[in-house]
Amino acid sequence: MAQLLYSKHKRSRGFTIIEVLVAAFILFVGLVAVAGVVGSTLANTSRSVYMTQAATLATEKLEDLNRYPPSDANVAVPNSVSAGSLTSDVTGYYDNVYFSPTVGALVETTTGVDPVTGNLQYSTMSYTPDGNMAGPNTTSTPPSSTGSTVFERRWMIEQDQPVVGVRRVTVLITLLNQSTAAGVTFQMSMVRP
Repeated sequence: MAQLLYSKHKRSRGFTIIEVLVAAFILFVGLVAVAGVVGSTLANTSRSVYMTQAATLATEKLEDLNRYPPSDANVAVPNSVSAGSLTSDVTGYYDNVYFSPTVGALVETTTGVDPVTGNLQYSTMSYTPDGNMAGPNTTSTPPSSTGSTVFERRWMIEQDQPVVGVRRVTVLITLLNQSTAAGVTFQMSMVRP
């Protein structure tokens, strides 16, 4: 009887080194999985922010182009087929947008072509959280892209697409400074007379 009590007492002393190692391994695997999910969530959140900005920029450009009358040079198709390009920079049909966050404000710089000289010009607008805007301030030198989010906007206008008598306007937005694993591009079209 004394030996039976001794053997029961001996078996219930604690965990063996193998049990501790198995438990530590299971905990390690769980923590690695949680870290992977957190990292993936952060990357997707960042990508979502860039996609939202790209959608806003595409909508803004389509609205700008839609306000011109059909005969205006900004939306005219001189060769009766198409104007602009989604794959290369065609003067007058592309610009870059720089977003520079400052304390609670947003600074947006767009590129354009000076109609008099034909040179690139950079127009900067500042937006504050209280709804005030400052600008545009126009210069001939590009802003620093350090710390900025830079998007390229290209647009193309196609005559008689998708049917005769209308124009399809397509805007392609591309994030230039890739800080996300997958690139960010966004394309949007509208049809107008």
